[in-house]
Amino acid sequence: MRNPVIHRSRRAGFNMTPMIDVVFLLIIFFLVSSHLARQELRLELPLPVAQSGEDDPAVPAPRVTINVDAEGNVTVGGRAVAMHEIGEQLVTARRELGDTMEVRIRGSRLTEYGAVEPVMLACTRAGIWNVSYAVWRQEH
Repeated sequence: MRNPVIHRSRRAGFNMTPMIDVVFLLIIFFLVSSHLARQELRLELPLPVAQSGEDDPAVPAPRVTINVDAEGNVTVGGRAVAMHEIGEQLVTARRELGDTMEVRIRGSRLTEYGAVEPVMLACTRAGIWNVSYAVWRQEH
């Protein structure tokens, strides 16, 4: 009895499955991270009213948003942060985002200055000069 001869005409190729898995994971990561960034800006805070001010620039700098509510509780990135941790987080963010990063402070209009001052001092100690405050512009 003669053994059959097997001809291998199959060429070596790339397996695309792992690459497709990585692409889907990246898509999910960016969807979740953009949702969290938008959620942070939608935190219900009654912002102070200002008669003057400037709109955001067309090309924004990398930004860290710090929310301070009426009780003085601080949240960064949607996560509650103790006041002594803010300085460390700002130094790390400046190292990652560069010297042009912006810190936006969103303080409730009911927040006392004593709750916002440590955030401003932490920015100064971290070497961050680009600090802005979120307010509602009063229409005339």
